[in-house]
Amino acid sequence: MKNATLRQLKVFSSAARHSSFARASEELGLTPPAVSMQIKELEAEVGLPLFDRSSRKVTLTMVGEYVLAYTQRVLSAMRDAEDMVARFRGLRTGMLDVAMVSTAKYFLPRLLARFRDEHPGVEIRLHVGNNREEVVALMREGTVELAIMGRPPRNWPSRAEPFAMHPHVLVTSVEHPFARAESVPVSALIGEEFIVREPGSGTRAALDEFMDAYQMTPRVVMQMSSNEAIKQAVMAGMGVALLSLHTIGLELDHKLIAAPETEGLPVMRRWHVVNTQAKTLSPAAEAFRYFILENGEAYLAAHFAHGHELATPRS
Repeated sequence: MKNATLRQLKVFSSAARHSSFARASEELGLTPPAVSMQIKELEAEVGLPLFDRSSRKVTLTMVGEYVLAYTQRVLSAMRDAEDMVARFRGLRTGMLDVAMVSTAKYFLPRLLARFRDEHPGVEIRLHVGNNREEVVALMREGTVELAIMGRPPRNWPSRAEPFAMHPHVLVTSVEHPFARAESVPVSALIGEEFIVREPGSGTRAALDEFMDAYQMTPRVVMQMSSNEAIKQAVMAGMGVALLSLHTIGLELDHKLIAAPETEGLPVMRRWHVVNTQAKTLSPAAEAFRYFILENGEAYLAAHFAHGHELATPRS
């Protein structure tokens, strides 16, 4: 039945309920021949008759009874979907509590602003965690309903849905020799001084993943808990770093920082919208979850267009 249409299922359900093709045609505003054609097409798809037409009053065959049960489930699910969309369209007020890892602050507030334009009556409370552990703690405590993060939580019942790619690239000062190189081989990184995020952050995990892939250990000269501080240190020539492409858009646009093409980079992660699995989301939270799944990827692609080439993995 994979090619059956909703129109056929609706006609079939109406005819079964009335035990009459004529009554179904009246209910649906169709001609009797149109109802008969829809039923015949559905029976052809099933491969067996759904109605017994031996008497003036049509009755369901045994197969028809089974198909009707599943048809009712499908149509019920569609009604629920229609109700959900109507609820989003009619969302007037509510409270949205959302948390994000600090790296997401470069794009999430603007997405929230667009969401609020569509739902001006929704009050938004945005919580910022320095790393994933802090954000997960906010969700465990019930302080927030949704969270935006790179790596989903482990060993905790949650729903994590990816909505956009999240590339991490090498960044250097514009005076660094790498900034003028056509391509940087991995071997050239062995002697470089790295400025890194703290353990537990997604940015640090991306660096560890990259280094492990090439069986290297970074020469760490400084650890910071802020992407902004790392960018300032890199621009000052204090070292190099691996940072999210989404944190350096302004600096790249104004040529304040360099992101040279590097062997094996970028490290490609994903942004996720996460919620507690056992908890039903409020209408405001469900609406924002739907909004970011529908709009997040296109928004990041449009606003970080300068990074398209950087975000192409190199061998």
